[in-house]
Amino acid sequence: MRIRTTTTLAAVLAAGLTPLTLAAPAAAAPAKYADDFNGDGYRDYANAWGPGSKGGGVRITFGTATGPGTKTQVVTQASDGVPGADETDDFFGDTRAAGDFNSDGYGDLAVGAVGEDVGENENQGGVTILWGSASGLNGGTALANKGEKLTYGNFGDDLAVGDFNGDAKADLAVVNAHQALVYRGGFTRSGTTGAVTKLAQSDSTTFDAEHLIAGKVTSDAKTDLVVLGSDWGAGATEAWFIKGGSTSLTKGATIRLDPSHNSPEDGVIADFNKDGYGDIAIGVPLYKTYSGAVAVWRGGASAPGTMTRITQATSGVAGSPETDDYFGGSVSASDVNGDGYKDLAIGAPGETIDGAESAGGFHLLKGGSGGLTGTGSQWFARNTAGVPGAVSTADQLGTTVRLRDTNKDGRADLFVTGFLGSYRLPGSASGLTTTGISEVEYELVDGFLQ
Repeated sequence: MRIRTTTTLAAVLAAGLTPLTLAAPAAAAPAKYADDFNGDGYRDYANAWGPGSKGGGVRITFGTATGPGTKTQVVTQASDGVPGADETDDFFGDTRAAGDFNSDGYGDLAVGAVGEDVGENENQGGVTILWGSASGLNGGTALANKGEKLTYGNFGDDLAVGDFNGDAKADLAVVNAHQALVYRGGFTRSGTTGAVTKLAQSDSTTFDAEHLIAGKVTSDAKTDLVVLGSDWGAGATEAWFIKGGSTSLTKGATIRLDPSHNSPEDGVIADFNKDGYGDIAIGVPLYKTYSGAVAVWRGGASAPGTMTRITQATSGVAGSPETDDYFGGSVSASDVNGDGYKDLAIGAPGETIDGAESAGGFHLLKGGSGGLTGTGSQWFARNTAGVPGAVSTADQLGTTVRLRDTNKDGRADLFVTGFLGSYRLPGSASGLTTTGISEVEYELVDGFLQ
């Protein structure tokens, strides 16, 4: 799904870094982790990166047994083997999605450049696949735009990866000109792909695709797709379910997220009640005068079922819905306490605390047999014991929240940004803990892939 930042190898040596020289996997097989770009068995971290380039780039922070390491790599359109040129306002790397697109055992990175000018079409956009290797990302291939080629079409406006037809090859979903396109794998360095499906609700649809979420919602092994956007005819924000299939993608139901044109900004698919179906959690931070909400669309055998909204008025959830809280501005899911149920982290960066506007904070809601509830939920802010720093206006703690088990202890840790300090909180049997809290770089967390 889309990840935006406000902050981009010219060559590895130019950056003063030593290239990694790891042996290639013994056999060509899909990477265990889609974002393990150097094949060493650890997930890597890809964020948008601006310094040193005109048009943006991506910085890879290579993972270790304890999380993000110190080795990094920066790739721009001036890097060897990367198509295009480093031009002002290309926004190369502004959107990113990881997958082993050529099934060689190394994770690859699809990168959008929504500001790319093509011919006379300003901001037509572009998508590049950067190829993983033993030394990290190495060269790239431009993806042909199979949709409408328009000025301000912003090809690559959002990206999502999944095996939508169950053939064990990574497919790529792309937003172009407010339409979702699905490119079938496999992909090669020559750019060859399978068929491309253009998704539209109907010929007269007024639905504009804006964001994508990929994951397994139903009982089969195929990846499903959720398209988020605005229905201008209905004057509302909606989520549209697309079921994966061996021969075609099946257009499913839509749900209304917000009765206005308030675009959702973050979403994830996870099994919160351990029934074998992925539930769809979508942050809707502009809901009801920006107080915010999270819509949870429960997964089912053949399609998602009922939808419920979680707000700060939900029983057990700290606080109350207030204008500009921005609850749901960021969400992330994983198992924090090791009980087998996925939990949900929710940012509320606009929360006013002790009179300090937009001081911010974040919640953790626990999964269970009944799904997500406020029972046993946790709330953290600067005035929580163990969280460094003082409550301050415009800190916006909770702008980005991301859960990941970075030390392989079976419990996810939480990474959270704040303008006055960003942190990693370890997971534990009782949930998140400030014991062992450590500071991390804002930019790394801000661009964290789900």
